[in-house]
Amino acid sequence: MIIIADGGSTKTNWCMLDESNRKIYFNTEGYNPYFVDSEYIEASLKKDLPDDLPFDKIKEVNYYGAGVHNDEKAEIVKKAIRQVFPDSKIEVGHDLLAAARALLGTDAGFAAILGTGTNSCIYDGNKIIHHIDSAAYILGDEGSGCYIGKKILTDFIRGLMPEKVADEFYKTYQLTPDEIMDKVYTQPLANRFCASFSKFAYDNNVNMAYTRKIVEDSFEDFFANLVSQYPNYKNYTFNCIGSVGYNFRNVLESKASEYGMEVGKIIRSPIDDLVKFHINRLKNEEKK
Repeated sequence: MIIIADGGSTKTNWCMLDESNRKIYFNTEGYNPYFVDSEYIEASLKKDLPDDLPFDKIKEVNYYGAGVHNDEKAEIVKKAIRQVFPDSKIEVGHDLLAAARALLGTDAGFAAILGTGTNSCIYDGNKIIHHIDSAAYILGDEGSGCYIGKKILTDFIRGLMPEKVADEFYKTYQLTPDEIMDKVYTQPLANRFCASFSKFAYDNNVNMAYTRKIVEDSFEDFFANLVSQYPNYKNYTFNCIGSVGYNFRNVLESKASEYGMEVGKIIRSPIDDLVKFHINRLKNEEKK
């Protein structure tokens, strides 16, 4: 039995493959090692993983996660997983590699993530060969849920929202500007908090032109500052995973077209395609 996990900053999707490749899915919260430590991850896993998992029969755990940018960050996650699955081989990789494998398999191309955060790369069918850092949620993450959420929160705090939209915002969340500032600047996991308000852009039907403009501007920044900075980016199809890219895919497709990119796959979650990748890899290993 093996486990494949796709971990974002907000949620982690898990899939266990049994001996006959039957798939069993479950979820936990997300674990970004920039914001949580090994002890937090271990405690969360022990609390949220299904009690009936056959822990002693899991041969390997393949975890792909947000924030796993280097060996130091990977070790934070690996240490926690090792405590939960002590008899398993543990592999921890970047969620961007998961995106590329899910979107492109063993083909070369461009892959992006638009969820709580943003990421993008050029993939050669085996590994990531070019990556422009998104600079995370304070400095960058253009096009992400957090980026969209920050724009909405800023407009509300500054009184720049159309009046009916501001009334609907307050009715929905019951938050004052002071409470928002406290959540962002003194409470943990501010990136998740900000990203949660991208849902308001999706749900708002009081003034759709207002929230669509916020999403369009966010995607414009994403293409201008990240996508178009890759050499020969127009030679690739645009492939993307993540709830933000999926929920606003009509706006995203339009923006990709403006930048001269054909659209390939836009999917909400990579887990199904990632499981297919690992099944194919197991089959190829068995042939050797």
